[in-house]
Amino acid sequence: MSSVDFLSEEPVIDLKSDTITKPSAEMRRAMSEAEVGDDVYGEDPTVARLEKKAAELLGKEAALYVTSGTQGNLVSLLTHCGRGDGAIVGKDSHILNNEGGGLCALGGIVAMQTDDGGSLPSVANLNYLLHPKDNVHFAQAKLLCLENTHNRGGGHASSPLEVAELVDWAHEHGLAVHVDGARLFNAAVAQKVEPSELARGVDSVQICLSKGLGAPMGSLICASRDFIERARFWRKKVGGGLRQVGIVAAAGLYALEHHVARLAEDHENARSIEEILRKGGLRVPEVSRPTNMVYFGVEDEAGADKLLAACRRRRVVFNKTAPDTFRLVTHLNISREQAIEAAKIIVEEYRG
Repeated sequence: MSSVDFLSEEPVIDLKSDTITKPSAEMRRAMSEAEVGDDVYGEDPTVARLEKKAAELLGKEAALYVTSGTQGNLVSLLTHCGRGDGAIVGKDSHILNNEGGGLCALGGIVAMQTDDGGSLPSVANLNYLLHPKDNVHFAQAKLLCLENTHNRGGGHASSPLEVAELVDWAHEHGLAVHVDGARLFNAAVAQKVEPSELARGVDSVQICLSKGLGAPMGSLICASRDFIERARFWRKKVGGGLRQVGIVAAAGLYALEHHVARLAEDHENARSIEEILRKGGLRVPEVSRPTNMVYFGVEDEAGADKLLAACRRRRVVFNKTAPDTFRLVTHLNISREQAIEAAKIIVEEYRG
């Protein structure tokens, strides 16, 4: 794979993830002016404001600031489950595939896989994982984990009704529900609904500030006040207690106040890319309720490697997700003009 000199003055159109955004001048100003304190002692006023804002947006009693989405999901699962308890996770979920097996390695939690099909699992698939409580051979499910938007599902956004159906099923069977909502605001904006509608009834939800919202770090767990107090102990146990963290919490607060509505621009840019790639002969799967991701493929692995290298030479950067498949992610540092230019370059190099 050819390398890209990111220090060159020639612009790079970087579409490998929405995690690569840079803080704006206004966000940096908010960070530099942030009032801070020791958050482990609960004395950082900026963190307190951020947590209050997030809880209100998600319709929950309280929130807890954590370093990352992975830590937010891990702390949530450790709070919900004890060792040997089962957590139902989609076979294509981020929690199962992209978080280092933390639920198993650190929590002794049994990952009970269900076919999520790149969105949400069906009730039929979930029923299969419920075992008789008097049978000593089986671990018992205690938690259902959902993902919205769904990364491996091409950025699919699940609807409030779809989430509500699974929440009702879980609670009927005595299970709690956790939502990996790393890009929940993308799902909300795509469907023109409030974020709280996508978190209604769930027992905990993790939202990420460093993806589409453009903050340099941080996520939040939103849940009941009692759950958050218990999660605070787990955050400490996994090394997540921070001190004058208001400096970066200020970036997250700025993002929640200024960067949510603009996510619609990222979605529009992704659709423009998708249209150009499809017209150019590339394999672009249809995604119901898409957001800021575009997955596309070519005929074989050799062709994929050649295309990837050629685009990088022309300073269009993205990654493979499978031997013959790629992912593009739009974000606040990609303009409409750059999105269209990148798509055209990809088509040109594909056609040779």
